[in-house]
Amino acid sequence: MTRSDTPAAAGPGARTVRVPEDRDGQRLDNFLLGQLKGAPRSLVYKLVRSGQVRVNGGRAKAERKLAAGDEVRIPPVRLGEPSEKGTPPAGFLKAMEAAIVFEDARLLALNKPSGVASHGGSGISFGAIETMRALRPNQALELVHRLDRDTSGLLIIAKKRSALAELQALLREERAVTGGGITKRYLALLTGRMPDGVMSVEAPLHVGLRQGGERHVQVNPAGKPSLSHFKVLERRGGQSYCEVRIETGRTHQIRVHAQHIGHPIAGDDKYGDPDANKRLREQVGLKRLFLHASTLEFALDGGKAPYLLNAPLVPELIDVLDRLA
Repeated sequence: MTRSDTPAAAGPGARTVRVPEDRDGQRLDNFLLGQLKGAPRSLVYKLVRSGQVRVNGGRAKAERKLAAGDEVRIPPVRLGEPSEKGTPPAGFLKAMEAAIVFEDARLLALNKPSGVASHGGSGISFGAIETMRALRPNQALELVHRLDRDTSGLLIIAKKRSALAELQALLREERAVTGGGITKRYLALLTGRMPDGVMSVEAPLHVGLRQGGERHVQVNPAGKPSLSHFKVLERRGGQSYCEVRIETGRTHQIRVHAQHIGHPIAGDDKYGDPDANKRLREQVGLKRLFLHASTLEFALDGGKAPYLLNAPLVPELIDVLDRLA
């Protein structure tokens, strides 16, 4: 058995990699994606679930946080050469370059278009991170978090490992408990007339799998604690245009909480109201989920370097609001 601190070419046998200091605290699945360049995320999860990946000799879950010095067994995986995958189309590269709304030495932020996945996999050749790596081939870029494919708005990519580690630590904090973390605000159009003021929804969310592996989230007492705050900004055409602040970052959180209070997000084909979606599509041309990650506020360097990032509402959603007026 070989031991290495750096990725090795896929060979006939398994290899063991010692987790370096700058990967302390990284999730196992993200560590494996870095080691198995080009591997789809679905394959990484399959390897972990089947027990082929071991941490310090034992089985582990994909979300396990690794510690510096841990030894990770990586099974042999045959991957195509990067050239076989090709590169993103020129038009897509140009669009993603234009989507950058902020950049400094530590991170960059995209106003991700709806329909673009955060990362490739499950039949998607190029997500946002793969496209940015193609644009910046000499930089080590890593996703800090993910957005649903159908959701537009702010997506943060770290350019330095130190920034990635600090941002992911902030994301793990519960603002309601610590007062720290990251403030996340979204803009959403909810169907029907929401009451005035702020409606706080505290409902635990459980992620289940449907046939075919599709994730489906439900409010369930066995789920993880989840808290969202819905504030009506204005009402248009009988619908409610809202700002949503979330204190936890669960899968499909805003979409399921909106459904839970009887005002699903307009254009949501998974948790929404099919009849309302059909009317909005025919009357005002809404052809996508009306959910946009608009603002992220946080501080790095232990609170000494504040960031306030904004992604303007995209034109197709502005047009919908104008037609509703």
